[in-house]
Amino acid sequence: MIVCIAVVGHQNNPLYLQSFTESDDALKLHHIVHCSLDVVDERVNNPKKSAPTLSETFLGLLYPTENYKVYGYLTNTKVKFIMVTTDLDVRDADVRNFFRRFHAAYVDAVSNPFHVPGKKITSRTFAERVSTIVKSFGLNSAG
Repeated sequence: MIVCIAVVGHQNNPLYLQSFTESDDALKLHHIVHCSLDVVDERVNNPKKSAPTLSETFLGLLYPTENYKVYGYLTNTKVKFIMVTTDLDVRDADVRNFFRRFHAAYVDAVSNPFHVPGKKITSRTFAERVSTIVKSFGLNSAG
């Protein structure tokens, strides 16, 4: 089950953050997303490790915790997508598919002529579409 997703700008500014759990966990999930940005920066800025995968947008498993696994995705414009899940046995193919769909929803949201680049995404349509993608991820990984 996906418990949190985030879109983070190229200057590590939060553009969209949604948790799908009780409000008690929201602060902890925000902290996990914030900590994962260090791992993303390390992978992107370390030329020795990431030379063959620089063109790869899917960053894979950023780090596991006791209760969560954190996955990352980097767009060509250096916008980062972070997903926090409680499933400890998730297939990479499912995560890649999730990020592909999430990226498409993001592109549609920022292509809106009324959206100001670099500002938080406040589109209700985007939030509904993300919620649908998150719910379908849970169904796909269970089946």
